[in-house]
Amino acid sequence: MPLLPLFLQNAPRATVQLRAVLAFAMALVLGAVFSAPDLDKIQALALQRYGPKGADLVIAWRAMMNEGSNLNEAEKLAHVNNFFNRRMLFESDAVVWQQEDYWATPLEFMGKNAGDCEDFSIAKYITLLHMGVPNAKLRMIYVRARIGGAGSTKSEAHMVLGYYANPADEPMVLDNLITTIRPASSRLDLSPVFSFNNEGLWVSGAATSSADPTARLSRWRDVLERMRQEGF
Repeated sequence: MPLLPLFLQNAPRATVQLRAVLAFAMALVLGAVFSAPDLDKIQALALQRYGPKGADLVIAWRAMMNEGSNLNEAEKLAHVNNFFNRRMLFESDAVVWQQEDYWATPLEFMGKNAGDCEDFSIAKYITLLHMGVPNAKLRMIYVRARIGGAGSTKSEAHMVLGYYANPADEPMVLDNLITTIRPASSRLDLSPVFSFNNEGLWVSGAATSSADPTARLSRWRDVLERMRQEGF
């Protein structure tokens, strides 16, 4: 999965700054799509596009959010993480979408009942926002994930969702590859590259947001717009 951020490549400074401002402004504008989801519209689209199975999964998703509405934040994390990890299949974009790299909306993800790490992370992020977890506490994190055991030097690109109880805290990691939510310090197999949400982008462990664009931010803008059209 090609996830190399553009800010790791050479580019003219002025061009980088201009693209950064435009991309960051677009992300801020599209962030408003998360405020009031039209759940009936989302369910109707699921039935229209994916048939009864797709609609049933959206109905289950709605019930899960309703059941978890009064939980505390730690309980909501587990509630949402378990829902997607237990119900959804992990599959590559090439198989699901016949594309090398496609970021699915939560509706598309549930409609297909399959997706890759980005789809899991986006769906968990959006769902937790709808359940009242503050945006400032949630970021999708690009990592290099070590494969092949503790002594291996091989790694591959991966995405997880991070929950920050406070901005300076280490995140709790929601990962589709394991069932438990663990602090980042216990995930020695993961090396963070950058993190983002609909309001900002952070390079590695930086404390403040950077507006540097990435090769994948255009896909984030695309999925934000598709979510808006779907009712999120």
